[in-house]
Amino acid sequence: MRSLWIAAAIAATLVNGAATAQEWPARIVKLIVPYPAGGNVDSAARIVADRLQEKLGQPFVIENKSGAGGMIAGEALAKAPNDGYTLMVGANGPVLFAPEINKRDAYNWKRDFLPISSISMTPLVLEVHPSVKATSFAELLELAKRDPGKLTMASPGPGTTNHLLSELMQSKLEIRWVTAHYRGNAPATNDLLGGQVQFAFDQLSVSLQYIKSGMLRALAVTSPHRLKTLPDVPTFAELGYPDFDGQTFTGLFAPANTPAPIADKLNKALAEILKEPGVVDKFEKLGAEALPMTPGEFRTYLDREDAKWIPVVRKANVKAD
Repeated sequence: MRSLWIAAAIAATLVNGAATAQEWPARIVKLIVPYPAGGNVDSAARIVADRLQEKLGQPFVIENKSGAGGMIAGEALAKAPNDGYTLMVGANGPVLFAPEINKRDAYNWKRDFLPISSISMTPLVLEVHPSVKATSFAELLELAKRDPGKLTMASPGPGTTNHLLSELMQSKLEIRWVTAHYRGNAPATNDLLGGQVQFAFDQLSVSLQYIKSGMLRALAVTSPHRLKTLPDVPTFAELGYPDFDGQTFTGLFAPANTPAPIADKLNKALAEILKEPGVVDKFEKLGAEALPMTPGEFRTYLDREDAKWIPVVRKANVKAD
């Protein structure tokens, strides 16, 4: 008799799960974005929100919740009902780094989030002002070794992938330069263009026009392969530094324990959307690559990034701005 009850309970769960997926979404779905409108993560969220709305038949509405390095958005997702109607388009900072940098256990992605799929990967380009006497990464390293602390790197803020990549390099290569933190990419790039700082790790959406015009010089990219837009610029892996592969991901997250049928439905929809030529083209214009993953692949990727970057945060004693 007991086995019959168990079998019935399992069957009921499966039926309810199938019904949940079939009915969802039945109303507006909120997509939390941890940054203000206009940036790359916000743009990525809007690209997928528009297509999810068309594909799944309900509005996907963006809610920008910036602040505390993304922790306001992360806390909102962690506290949201796990019914599939509150999701987050997150990135490295809010998902992986912010709780460690802010020394707060308000959420932990492994405990509080359900990774649905990656959305895109945005590589960084190492670029220098033309006045810097370096036309290669090797020459830049030689300058840094010859005069420790003389070069200044422009960072869009503490705890960004740009900043942590710089800290990783200094630690691994036993070199030293000065880090100048700015409030975002735009002011950092402006000072680089003006020659107040010597180099930066930047996103192509910000700097490609300046590289093409000769106002900045690109030395290497963090992507696993050369970029179509900069075919003559080598990857760090080609130069013998595979660890310097820092990219900014965007990904879709739900609260932990969101029903699997809803997560699967979202993952399938995203996988289809991110292969559409029009969507691929929109991400390329952002300097990014549309890149869907299965939930398992995405979790494995996040585990690997967590293991790589959190020790860097701790060793560099990165503090919130």
